[in-house]
Amino acid sequence: MTLKDLGFNKSAQKLISLEREGMKVGRVIVEHKERYLIQTPENIYQAEITGKLRYSAESRADLPAVGDWVTFSVFDDNAAIIIEVMPRYSTLERQAVNKFGEKQIIATNVDIAFIMQAVDHDFNLNRLERYIAICKSSYIRPVIILSKTDLIGQEKVTAIIESIHKRISNVSVYPISNETYTGYEELKETITAGNTYCILGSSGVGKSSLANNLLNVPKLKVNAISNSTSKGKHTTTHRELMILPEGGVLIDTPGMRELGIAGDSDSIDRTFDQISILARNCKFKDCTHTEEPDCAVLEALESGGLDQSTYENYHKLKREQAHFSSTVAERRAKDKKLGKLYKRIKEEKDKRR
Repeated sequence: MTLKDLGFNKSAQKLISLEREGMKVGRVIVEHKERYLIQTPENIYQAEITGKLRYSAESRADLPAVGDWVTFSVFDDNAAIIIEVMPRYSTLERQAVNKFGEKQIIATNVDIAFIMQAVDHDFNLNRLERYIAICKSSYIRPVIILSKTDLIGQEKVTAIIESIHKRISNVSVYPISNETYTGYEELKETITAGNTYCILGSSGVGKSSLANNLLNVPKLKVNAISNSTSKGKHTTTHRELMILPEGGVLIDTPGMRELGIAGDSDSIDRTFDQISILARNCKFKDCTHTEEPDCAVLEALESGGLDQSTYENYHKLKREQAHFSSTVAERRAKDKKLGKLYKRIKEEKDKRR
């Protein structure tokens, strides 16, 4: 095994120096409650973080995550302490569940995200656009995978693909079946050594089956869809990085039913490129595309050149992103105020001594 097998590609090389005197360099392949597995070309180590790294972290995002390159020291045959998290060239993240204003890291140093939806019950264009906005906020290339195509006819599969291309441009779509392996040859041709891939999607869409089939081993547990609710059962309970036999690295993630936007506003504009192109012809540069005169977006909406659902989802994500950003700003201001208060209290205590 080499560093390239672990995903050390050109993007990583630009940011990461492997010259760490007395330290080993490896990649986090499993994370579970601040305990980690680190892989190097020679070995796998069980690791924890130093107290200094834990207490200097301003948020959870500063701690190691699956996909990170880290430096570490070994104190036993396969036990280690993580010293430093190296710079990330991409961070796939979402708004933390039930913690508005906080981000949750899904995976790091990802090149391509496989966004997976099942054609039988899970397919949703609005949700696809949400996933793509999250990917584009970190400049990760999205690829759409439609699973369970064996459950519907080819005519319906073609209609779904056409509906995607009508609303989402410049994103590849691969229809597959985890049962018949239809579409796998085309998908595998896109996987190259050195790249890191991440599977995103709701529970029950076939993410674990996809990973198993790409790995050529029954590594991940697979459960069936609930017949009563048509919702997926959680099978992957943690994030894990795996090396593919054809080259490339794959990160499987737990199913996500909540997917809050945590990126910047530009990532939404890059997702809805049809609206972005139309906006160039708006009368006002800061047009919100809601009520302004001579708005090219509203004109296209009225004439039927822009889909109503696309327009509504665009504004929904914009509002969500704006609210998230304001909440982050409020939290930072509050933390800064508390920091000044603690500093003043400490200074007063020091004077009394």
